[in-house]
Amino acid sequence: MSEAATETPTEEARNVGRRRIVVLVPLAVFLALALLFLYRLGSGDPSIIPSALIGHPVPQIDLPPLAGLERDGTAVPGVAAASFKGNVSVVNVWASWCVPCHDEAPLLLQLAQDRRVRLVGINYKDDPDNARRFLGRYGDPFAAAGADANGRAAIEWGVYGVPETFVVGRDGRIAYKLVGPITADNYNAVLLPQIEKALAAGS
Repeated sequence: MSEAATETPTEEARNVGRRRIVVLVPLAVFLALALLFLYRLGSGDPSIIPSALIGHPVPQIDLPPLAGLERDGTAVPGVAAASFKGNVSVVNVWASWCVPCHDEAPLLLQLAQDRRVRLVGINYKDDPDNARRFLGRYGDPFAAAGADANGRAAIEWGVYGVPETFVVGRDGRIAYKLVGPITADNYNAVLLPQIEKALAAGS
């Protein structure tokens, strides 16, 4: 007779119990992690995601101008890493195919009226014609607009997805990062105070 056949009912019950534990432990761990993730996700503003680049210099990557983009007959320059020194800049990563980018465009145009701040656009994986049409429709708020055709610059900037907006201090270091679109609420409650803080720090 086999060993299994000689097991008593008590031993059999113990073995079944052990097998159940082996199956249930990974499931319990997975559920605990899922609950922790959901708790952390719902416990705060999802737009406030910490960035490893806060306090660090802007990525040393230059971007070519957005092809064909002009202002008053002069080509709008691309993005040069060296140009961040000495200015408080707001860097917006956007694309014409990005739906929330259409919603935030009027707020960027409003921000562009503040001459203390330099607005910089990084056009992410976009068709130049579509990008120009986008700016023609909403207005072009950018003092400089670079084309990130392959998405490499966005990786260097630590972008999770478009749109994202950064505040860069006069020292050329990233002071703040806003994940997701600029809205009427976070424009006044979050972005403007962060810009004022950067302006004050550089004065």
